[in-house]
Amino acid sequence: MRVHVADHPLITHKLTVLRDERTPSPTFRALTEELVTLLAYEATRDVRVAEVMIRTPVTETTGVTIAEPRPLIVPILRAGLGMLEGMVKLVPSAEVGFLGMVRNEETLEPSVYAERLPDDLSNRQCFVLDPMLATGGSLLSAIEYLFDRGAQDVTAICLLAAPEGLAAIEKAVEGRDVTIVLGALDERLNEHGYIVPGLGDAGDRLYGTVG
Repeated sequence: MRVHVADHPLITHKLTVLRDERTPSPTFRALTEELVTLLAYEATRDVRVAEVMIRTPVTETTGVTIAEPRPLIVPILRAGLGMLEGMVKLVPSAEVGFLGMVRNEETLEPSVYAERLPDDLSNRQCFVLDPMLATGGSLLSAIEYLFDRGAQDVTAICLLAAPEGLAAIEKAVEGRDVTIVLGALDERLNEHGYIVPGLGDAGDRLYGTVG
């Protein structure tokens, strides 16, 4: 498994504002979209391309285009939806699937409650969007779900991760083609399974349902 922690002052700046508990939901959503576009730039570094011949106003030349089958972007509902626009801005030709997962707050175990994905993902590059890699349970379930459908490789884009969750993913996906792209790797998980210092519940902060 490959892990890339983005090291860029713009990313750090945007994360600082996201972490601030005073940041309102509209600002949080806008910054999340901007941040995901920056992270997606790193995440798509190895996206498959095919050579094409084009004519410029001056001459013919060879370029590249996104190869078929197109990449599949899979936001994990509901918080992953807040990352989708930032990703498709960078890769507008990609297809989009959806995977609904919920975490039991007592056992911390994830379960799938909805999915909208192609039946056959053979030879597909998949990009999973999940803001918080905490215990790793939800993301791991999503990764395994995609590989079970035939995915060739999976790249996960997360705003933040905890070392415990990252270690759990690495142990479970050994031997598979998995990449994790992070905005930051935080200190730890607390007793409730939340990332510290983190930014709270990403879904609540995206959609203004804190209460």
